[in-house]
Formats: sequence, C-alpha cells, structure tokens
Amino acid sequence: MKNSAYWLIVIILIAVFLRFWDLKNTPPGFWLDEAMNGTNAIQAIEISGWKVFYQENFGREGLFINIQALFVKTFGHEPWVLRLPSVIFGLLTVLGLYFLTKELFSGRVSLFASFFLATSFWHINFSRIGFRAIMAPFFLVWAFYFLFLGMRKQKEWIFTSAGFTFGLGFHTYIAYRAAPIIAFLPFWSFYKSWREDTGRPLGRPVSKHCAPCLIGLFIFMAFLAALPLLWYYAQNPADFLGRTSAISVFKSSNPLGQFSENLVKTLGMFNFAGDFNWRHNLAGSPQLWWPVGILFLIGIFGALRSSVFPRNAYNFILLWFIVMILPVAFSNESLPHALRAIVLIPPAMIFAALGLDWLWRNVRPRLRIFIYIFLVTAAIQAYSQYFLRWAPNFNVYQAFHTDITEKARWLNKQPNDIKKYVITDAVDRVDTTGTPMSFQPIIFITDTATPAKQTRKNIYYASLQNISSANCSQKCLFVPVEYQPSIFKIIKQKIPGLRLDASSGFVVLKK
Repeated sequence: MKNSAYWLIVIILIAVFLRFWDLKNTPPGFWLDEAMNGTNAIQAIEISGWKVFYQENFGREGLFINIQALFVKTFGHEPWVLRLPSVIFGLLTVLGLYFLTKELFSGRVSLFASFFLATSFWHINFSRIGFRAIMAPFFLVWAFYFLFLGMRKQKEWIFTSAGFTFGLGFHTYIAYRAAPIIAFLPFWSFYKSWREDTGRPLGRPVSKHCAPCLIGLFIFMAFLAALPLLWYYAQNPADFLGRTSAISVFKSSNPLGQFSENLVKTLGMFNFAGDFNWRHNLAGSPQLWWPVGILFLIGIFGALRSSVFPRNAYNFILLWFIVMILPVAFSNESLPHALRAIVLIPPAMIFAALGLDWLWRNVRPRLRIFIYIFLVTAAIQAYSQYFLRWAPNFNVYQAFHTDITEKARWLNKQPNDIKKYVITDAVDRVDTTGTPMSFQPIIFITDTATPAKQTRKNIYYASLQNISSANCSQKCLFVPVEYQPSIFKIIKQKIPGLRLDASSGFVVLKK
C-alpha cells in the first residue's frame, strides 16, 4: 500500500473518533471498580498522597490511579475524567502497534495491524473504561518496539528507553508479570547474532555496542522502573499475589482438567464465544469480528509455516500469544475473560494483519478493491457494534450501575441545608476504611471522600443497620443505593414521618 503516512493518519483519526466520541455519556453509568479508583485518586490529592500500590478492592498497582488523580485535579469529579487516561493509552497503543509491526514485518502489515486494533470492539471498549489493564498492551507494544529498534540500531539510549518502558509495565496489571519470558527470545537472537558477527569467545574484550552490555542495560532500566513496586511487595508480600491465588485453577479439585477447559474457552473467545460480561463485551460475541477472526486464523497458520519474513519475527509473536494466554487459562473465574486477556490483543491483531497481507499478495490487483471495501465495512461495523448495539443495551445500563450514577448527580443538585443520607444494606465488599463499594460512585461524583466535605455538603453514608442515629429534626432525605422494597420499609420504621418521592425518576424518602 502506497502513501503509508497518509493511511496511518486515517487510521489514527478513526481510532480517535471511536475512542473519544461521546465519552461523557458512553459507556453509561459508573462501575464500582472505576469509582474506587476515583476515590483513591481524591485521597491521593487531598489526604494520603501518591501510592505505589492501593490495597482497596483486592489491591491495585498505583500508577494508573495516580495518573487519574492528575486528570481529576485538572478536570473535576466526573466519570469521563477517570476514563480519559484509558482513551489516551488506547490511542497511543494503536500508534505503537504500527511502529512495532513495521519493525518486525512490513509497512503494509503494520497498517493492517494498527487498523484492526483501531477498529477492535475489544480494544475500543477497554479504551473507554477506567481500568488500569489498558496500560499493559501499551507498555508491551512500545517496550518491544524500542527493543527491536535498539537491536537494529544498537544505540544505548534506545535500549534505555526500551528497558524503562518495559519496567513501567509491571505497574499495570498482574498478567504483565509473564512478559519477561517473551523478552527472552529477542535477547537470545540478538546475543546469538552478535556472537556470530564478532566470533569472540566469552572471555575476550567486546566492542562498545556488545549485545550483553545492551541487554544488561535493558534489564537494569527495567529493574529501576519496577523497583518502587518491588520494594513495596518486599514489605507487603501478601499483596504480591492478591486475589490471584484465590481464583487459581490449583484451588479446583482437578487442576489439570480445569486448566484444559479454561484453555479451550480462552482460545475459543477469539472466534466462537467471547466474554459474557456486558461490561467487557457484547455478551457472548466473539472477541474478533468474524471476518477478522478468519484472518486471525490464517495469520497463525502462516506464522507457523511461512518463510516470507525472518523466522524470528513470527516466533516472537507466537511466543507472545502462547505466554500471555497462560495467565488467563490458569485463572478460574468467569472465563472467557476479555479483561484478563487484554495483553493478547496486540498479537491477535498482528496475526489478523498477516492473514490480510497474505490475501493481499494472493489476489489479483484488480480484485483488491474488495479488500478496501472490507476495511471500510470493518470501520462501520466497529461503530455500529459499540455505539448502536452495545452502548444502548439495557444490560449495559445495569452492568455499569447507571442508576447509582443518576442518584449521585441528583444529590449534587440538592441544597446544602438538607441532610442527605445515602443508605445501603451491602456489607460484603468494603474498602480499607470500611466503606461499602456501592457507595464509591456517589462518593466520587459528589466529591465527599472526606468527613469535612460530607459535613459541608450535608451528605452522609450509613448502612441499613445504623440509620437510627440519623438526625431528621429538620429537612432530610434518604437515598437507598439498592432498589429493594424491604429497605424502604425498614427506613420508614426506624425514621417515622418519611414519605416516598419518585419525582426524580427513582424512589427516595423525604421529610
């Protein structure tokens, strides 16, 4: 394909549109995990300062939350603000995949790969949700791009960038910890090529740009970038595994059989049955649009036997795919799991690009117009699947607890002279302060993470068991997080004189 720069600009513009468009409203609502990030971001700004690891919600590496905190400080307490870093990381991953694939294969394959990533529902979705996992493919793509570029140019500063970028990836998501296995292959190829070129035995002097020196520089910079988190784990070893051990296949009665079943489900998610969680996917749909899924299979088949490009490039992508599928298969919860498999997106898109490149090379030039039609259709399909089929679906509305978000916005508009009590009967999922997770969307949107702000805005949080202490001598209202008739009944019994009011679109109790 000619005019690669022009086509790359078109692809980036498509990626920008699909990730930025209507971000304030889509996805609807505000999921609890996102809200917990937001509360931690507020605490980082106003109370406890930046942390390398946040222990709430089963524990999360702190880099993404700290970045979110900067955006909250700049743009305010809105869900889309917490999602904006994800948009940026997702967009930069599209660009990074182009450069990585071009370094490994060709300009045409790199354009195809970045296009498939730009129009992937899988990647678009997580680029618009405030989860830290979106950073994992970003750091993998850019770290390996710098690594392969450095191997070709043999420049210290490039290896420094590669190592530091790779090390930052450990601050993203637990599945990233398998990444060093992938790096072993390019290291070995680089070292082997250097030995063949120099012919020096190990004990003799080496040139300025020796492979062991540059590999050592990469490892040192990666260690330096990961050191704050490693130091934290050394002091808090229980947080190293976090929830991972609880959902491992080794907790099942038949680990090998469970692993085999999980592996089949994970492999099948690309072409047959994907994640059934509405937050992660158009429930049950394959993670790849079916024509892209076919190209993905063609690409894998070609990677296993083709000799068009250097064998090492194919081996690297195959190793990436094999290594990163293992953490998913070893987990034992809600499989197939699109979020846990997010590090598989870049190699999947490269395989699909290799499949399309094979098709491009094997059809007559005058028939290539159909490939262009297919690419236009893929972009339209991405918009349709996300914005027209997924986003308006009521299951998505429920999955993101949109009703709680609406209550939070309504509370923000109420006068400060009215006491407002947010009530829940949920007690099973709490943060380190004992606050239920169901409160987090309201805490973030109303900016009431601290007792001082709760007092100033007259917003208070209580469980159903301790509402008797509520002061309703003057105007007050109660907003149950969950819509359950039994909750309204208990509140009315404990606080006499309350009346039901549904004028806001949901039921509250007023006095």
